[in-house]
Amino acid sequence: MPAFTDEEWAEVLENEVPAMDHPVVQQYLQGRQSLIDEEDKERSDYSFRQNLSPIARKACAIVSRIRDEERRNIWTPALDEKIAQQEKNITVHPGMMFSLSKDKMEQTKLYQIVRKMPKGTLLHAHLDAMVDFDYLFDVLLKTSGIHIWSDDSHLATPSARETASISIRFKEKDHPTDTSIWDTSYVPGTPIPIVHAASVFPDGGTPAFLSWLKSRCTISQTDAVEQHHGVDAIWAKFSSCFRVIGTFIHYEPVFRAFLRRLMSLLHADGIRWAEVRFTWPLNYCREGVEEPEPDYDAMFQVIEEEITRFKSSPEGEGFWGLRFIWSSLRFWDSRAIITDMDNCIATKLNWPHLLAGYDLVGPEDQGRPLRDLLPELFWFRRQCAAEKVNLPLFLHAGETLGSGDATDRNLFDAVLLGARRLGHGFSLYKHPSLIKAVKDKRVLVESCPISNEVLRLCGSVASHPLPALIARGVACNINNDDPAILGHDTAGSTHDFWLALQGWESLGLAGLGSLAENSVRWAAFEDQSNEEWVRDIREASVGGGAKAERLRGWAVEWERFCLWVVEEFGGEDGEGETE
Repeated sequence: MPAFTDEEWAEVLENEVPAMDHPVVQQYLQGRQSLIDEEDKERSDYSFRQNLSPIARKACAIVSRIRDEERRNIWTPALDEKIAQQEKNITVHPGMMFSLSKDKMEQTKLYQIVRKMPKGTLLHAHLDAMVDFDYLFDVLLKTSGIHIWSDDSHLATPSARETASISIRFKEKDHPTDTSIWDTSYVPGTPIPIVHAASVFPDGGTPAFLSWLKSRCTISQTDAVEQHHGVDAIWAKFSSCFRVIGTFIHYEPVFRAFLRRLMSLLHADGIRWAEVRFTWPLNYCREGVEEPEPDYDAMFQVIEEEITRFKSSPEGEGFWGLRFIWSSLRFWDSRAIITDMDNCIATKLNWPHLLAGYDLVGPEDQGRPLRDLLPELFWFRRQCAAEKVNLPLFLHAGETLGSGDATDRNLFDAVLLGARRLGHGFSLYKHPSLIKAVKDKRVLVESCPISNEVLRLCGSVASHPLPALIARGVACNINNDDPAILGHDTAGSTHDFWLALQGWESLGLAGLGSLAENSVRWAAFEDQSNEEWVRDIREASVGGGAKAERLRGWAVEWERFCLWVVEEFGGEDGEGETE
């Protein structure tokens, strides 16, 4: 077909192709916008957006501009190629950015803004995986009596050091240093003072030792991007990290330092309250004692003392506190789970203000589904009623790629069992009727974007289902899950908040603010009946309890933050007036 001449094309444009201001095109665009507006009314953050103050709207527009500028000028294919050249053995694909470009992320304006943002509360995180290991290892080396050993092998070869069991614990007397855990003559089970073991570590001494120990406690950059290893492989590595960490943080001097560091990092990141899951065997030891305590009272006494101390310090001013969600491992047999549930109830009786609820954790695809655990859960409910303790369920469910299998259907059981929040809820978007039930029952989804990426549920934040849940009106918040293991190097949530803001066009600063507000609205600040819980969520800041008071406090922080954004970044060229 012959091409138009210039004269013919000019005539077509003038007489046949409607201009953008033509009534037909404008009518179409009006209908298009009406459809978008109608859908936006279904979003869970719609009300929050509608009630933004003028200053907050201006701040949201400024942040959107900065996000778009950085997307054009920083997060480009050229950066992906540069990273690929640096990491010769790693295949980089679009969106696989957190583990490979964390350093670059932390240098951006957007990260600086998100770091300053009041994030409300942290509702989904696992205690052992919260505090940065560089800090913890320094504590271990400075704490007298800490020893290291392996129960099944020497650590003379790189392969043995990668897979052998490791225990790091206090011993009441120092053991000889004339044997080496790094030698083939090592007798398994022989404790070695950790300072000595570190100093004679092969090929590098203490610095090399610390690097090796960190590799046993974290998912490395290579682990994080080797997708061909699959979900089971990354979960095996993930679980092995917990096994090492769990040997050394439950000694009183280390545990006290751990708690102080945790609260300091949370507060500095704009997190005022945290509900942290923990799975602890009875291996807590008092200072100077290697024999574990028979119950959890000594541990919770330390928790109580450290929270009180931090809140009363100048550094802790404005920090609301911590509560814990008792968590059994879902792959345990019935006897182990019932025993752990019994320990939970006994601890709740002694420390009611420190325990918020109960959960079952561990890889869902490899553990027992909730349907199989119904006898234990009904026993737990009956015992709680008999002892008159309030231990609501905050259940992991739907942390899976499955659709219609037993793991995916954990979501149905979690909702039917009355869970007040769903941990991850990754596969919830596949279930329209369940979404309606979650909305009707006012259940929150505790979303963890970086964890879901690293643990193979999605290749990048772009394919994460959280935007779909928000669009369907499901209440959600953002959490960091296991930041020390996943490579955050902090207990804060800024990396996850940044990833959501940069990754999802539909979110913006207003959407991020709504997620932070949700974290306060769905926090378990105190024991409540189901009726009281739903009432306070519904009434939000207009209520009369602790939750309403803290929601009002968060709103003040939010407005101050938005004013800071406007004052700090509003003078730059290109500032917008609306989001």
